[in-house]
Amino acid sequence: MSQPSPAALSLEVRPDGIGVLTFDQPGSRANTLGQAVQGEFEAILTQLNGRKDLKGLILRSGKPGMFIAGADLKEVGGAKSDPEQTRRLVKRGLDLIAAIEALPYPTVAAIDGACMGGGLELAMGFDFRIASTNPKTELGLPEVKIGLYPGWGGTQRLSRLIGPALAAELICAGEAVKPDRARALGLIFDAVPVEKLLEESIRLLQWAAQAEAVWREARKKKQQPVGLSEDQLSFMAAVTRAQVMEKTKGQYPAPLAALTAIVKGCNLPLEAGLKVETEGFVPLVGSPTCLNLIAVFFMSQRLQKDPGVVDASIQPRPVQRVSVLGAGIMGAGIAGAHVRKGIPVTLLDSDAKALEKGVAGLAKNMQGRVEIGRMAPADLVAALARLSTTATLNALTDRDVVIEAVIENEATKVQVYQELQKTLPVDAILASNTSTISITRMAKAVAKPENFAGMHFFNPVEKMQLVEVIRGEKTSDVTTATLVALAKRIGKTPIVVRDCPGFLVNRILFPYMNEALTMLEEGAEPRAIDKAATAFGMPMGPITLHDVVGIDTALYAGKVIHAAFPDRATAPRIVAELVQAGRLGQKSGAGFYSYAKGPRGADDPALAPILEKCRTGRRAFTPEEITDRLFLPMVTEASRVLAEGIVREPADVDMGLILGIGFPPFQGGLLRWADWQGMGKVLEKLKRYESLGVRFQPTDRMQELARAGKGFYAD
Repeated sequence: MSQPSPAALSLEVRPDGIGVLTFDQPGSRANTLGQAVQGEFEAILTQLNGRKDLKGLILRSGKPGMFIAGADLKEVGGAKSDPEQTRRLVKRGLDLIAAIEALPYPTVAAIDGACMGGGLELAMGFDFRIASTNPKTELGLPEVKIGLYPGWGGTQRLSRLIGPALAAELICAGEAVKPDRARALGLIFDAVPVEKLLEESIRLLQWAAQAEAVWREARKKKQQPVGLSEDQLSFMAAVTRAQVMEKTKGQYPAPLAALTAIVKGCNLPLEAGLKVETEGFVPLVGSPTCLNLIAVFFMSQRLQKDPGVVDASIQPRPVQRVSVLGAGIMGAGIAGAHVRKGIPVTLLDSDAKALEKGVAGLAKNMQGRVEIGRMAPADLVAALARLSTTATLNALTDRDVVIEAVIENEATKVQVYQELQKTLPVDAILASNTSTISITRMAKAVAKPENFAGMHFFNPVEKMQLVEVIRGEKTSDVTTATLVALAKRIGKTPIVVRDCPGFLVNRILFPYMNEALTMLEEGAEPRAIDKAATAFGMPMGPITLHDVVGIDTALYAGKVIHAAFPDRATAPRIVAELVQAGRLGQKSGAGFYSYAKGPRGADDPALAPILEKCRTGRRAFTPEEITDRLFLPMVTEASRVLAEGIVREPADVDMGLILGIGFPPFQGGLLRWADWQGMGKVLEKLKRYESLGVRFQPTDRMQELARAGKGFYAD
């Protein structure tokens, strides 16, 4: 006979009659509310409801710094689109929380650590909530980030606890709040040091036992309508809807559905409000947006656990001291990312003014974090104390890792490496923050190519999460694993990429950018191209993106990719013409658009004669054609990237593009988007454009998948 699984819940009844229910899910770093755990809760609540000897109940976690992470996303993702199954799952959760609210004595949720999603919905079923002041403690309903909204009463109970306007703000944004903010909102009773959490919970129950009207009134309030006037409700709904639309462009259904549930349900009794919530929730489960966002979540989780190498026995080297060469925007940003996370950095530049400017920019960025509450003033002081500057290579004799971020010129970089050989420790790792230059080729300039790799950060470093760790032909597993671990330490998401022109992101981005220019010369209007891209979900269109990255930068990168892949790269004239005209994009005040009046970019009549000189035709393009031509060549190039082993799996492609260029997460990533279309349909679309060249020809792998009725993902 198999042994029964260890229980996640354990009950201790204290001599004073207070029950302490501890939630500690075995074999897991987090507590989640899966079906098995819900079964345990149901059994123990049945027992608790019948006990006459209890004077109160406390729910706490047995995992320090982790209360309840929420529902089991694997179960949610597996629900697909069976409405009846979804209704059963929702009802089970609602009944469980209702059973807590029906207990014949006061209850407290003692929250230490993350209390998210279904975990907070469960906690709101308790009469009181006390949170620890542990830095890890935060409370939130982030379901919109996976294409859902709270379905276990969250939209209704939160509205009754803190008011519909604040509830809508938190739920529609999916953001968590820290204990002080939660207390100010009225979401928790108090915030106390973690070592006093149980003691204060007991004290609260003892007081509540003597003041029965208090906890019964708390329950009654949650059952009643909120009672807003029609004018108040309409105003709140209009303001919140405008905020949601500005942020999501209407491309994410869940925030708007959540707002509807709040507005329709808050003025009803709780039971009726819960029915409204369920009716809006059920269609979201199993929708493409929901399944895609859950897939993105799991892809992100996988990358956080990925050591970057196949051999799990490989251990990264310890990194205590880092240096960054080059105090420009990128170098200063890279240094700042390290010192913020407690890693001492020496920033080196031969130009004293560049060093001064780099440090000032770094400090300004961190001061901005302080002003928006993302960094404490003391943390800013500590971070700057970890930064030292130098103008000489002799200061690098004790470095574990050196990240080179000098000008994007191969000869300059190679010269720096040759000088570094004289001062660096023999086993130091040298990483280049190049976006285009071959790691394998530059490795020939270093004494130990196994200790050399690429570490490509994206601009602006303080905001962009992605780091491409590029392996040259001789880069060792240890070097790769060390740089992957270092990237994670500074809060980035690393993806390991084999050396090739453009690496991962820029290689797949190039067809998108190049095709936009090609259509422009064929007669498409800049705004029409940008509009089609943003309607698809891109944060900005490719024409605007040219202006943002710099027309001269785009010209240089385009030459690199064109030289590497001439069979599938057209050669638009427009970029070179703009550079010759001094229109370099935002930084010069004009590119495809004019920036004389601000960063948004306005149509510029001065572009017309330049564009006319480059035009090969003039015709109208439908939004569908523009979309096809922008994204289909990206799919074929991504398929080649996989076939060449540049990355290890489709998820690397999708997460690289989501994190690196803002590919819309609700589409699931480029390859998931192709899978949703169906490979047969993708090939049909490609056939329409096959006369345009190799970039619209499906790869052998794509043809195999179409014949088999499969996609890039096995699931």
